[in-house]
Amino acid sequence: MATFFGEVLSVYSRAVDEDEEELDENEEDKEIRRELEEKREVHLHWSPEVSESLKSGNKLQCSDFILAVGHNAARFLSVYVLTSENWDAVGHASMWNERSRAVTGITSEESECVFYRHKDNRSVLICQVTCYIAEDQQFQWTEKVFDCLQHRQLNVTVLSDSSVAEYKTADYLCCSSAPFLRSLHTAAFSGQPVCQSLEQPNIVTGLPAAVLNHSEVHRIPAVVYQCYSDVIGPDSVTMETYKPALTNLGKSIQLDPSPSKDVLRKFVRTTNIQSNLYI
Repeated sequence: MATFFGEVLSVYSRAVDEDEEELDENEEDKEIRRELEEKREVHLHWSPEVSESLKSGNKLQCSDFILAVGHNAARFLSVYVLTSENWDAVGHASMWNERSRAVTGITSEESECVFYRHKDNRSVLICQVTCYIAEDQQFQWTEKVFDCLQHRQLNVTVLSDSSVAEYKTADYLCCSSAPFLRSLHTAAFSGQPVCQSLEQPNIVTGLPAAVLNHSEVHRIPAVVYQCYSDVIGPDSVTMETYKPALTNLGKSIQLDPSPSKDVLRKFVRTTNIQSNLYI
C-alpha cells in the first residue's frame, strides 16, 4: 500500500489476526471456566455401606427426607431429634466457594452439611446444612443428592431460616409476632401444611427453592416450612417454632418434648460481649 508520500508499506489483514486473537482468548476463557467449575464442584462422601450400595446401582430407600437449611433449622433437629441415639451419620457434602470454609480431608463431624439415617427406620434421612451454598452450586447439590434417593413414595420436608425483614406484607403488625412459619409445597404434596401458605409476593430462595423446584419437576411430594425470625443468631424460641412442622411425620420422627438445659446451652450461642465495637 502506498502512502501520500510515495512510501510503500507491507500490510496484512488485521481481520484474520483479530479473529485468531479472539479465538485464543476464548479457549483460554473456556479453560479458566472449566478449572473453576471443577473447583466449585459439589462432592458427596457416603459411609462405606452406603457407597457400596450406590456403586451396585441401588439407590437409598427413603420414605422421608428432612432437610434443615440454616442455623436455627439445623439446631432444631440437633436439639429435638438427633439427641437420641437412634441416628447414624452416613455421609456429608463438601464444596468450595467464595464464602466456604471447607478444607480438604474434612470429616463428617466437621462438615456443615451432614446426612443422618435412622437406625431402626432406615428409610428416614435427615440433612443439616449450615454452610453457604452458592447459586451455581444449589442445582448441582440438589441433583446429586436426589440422584442417590429412590423417588417412589419419597416425601420431602424442608425447614428453612429467613429474616423477618425479608417478609413482605401490607399488615406489618403481624411481624411483631415473629418468629412464625409459612409454607410452600409442590402440586404432588397431598398433606395438610401445619401453617398458612406463603403469601405473594414473598418467595422461597436458595437451596430450599432448588429442592422445591426439583421436586415439582419430578412430581415428588415436598413442602417447605420457612421460619421468619427477628433474631439473627440461633435461639431457643425460633427453634421451637419448627416443632409443628414435623408433627405430620408421625412415628417416623420422634421429637424430644422437653430437651435439657444442657442440650440447649450446647446449641444456642450466647452473644459475645467482646464483639462490641465500643469495647
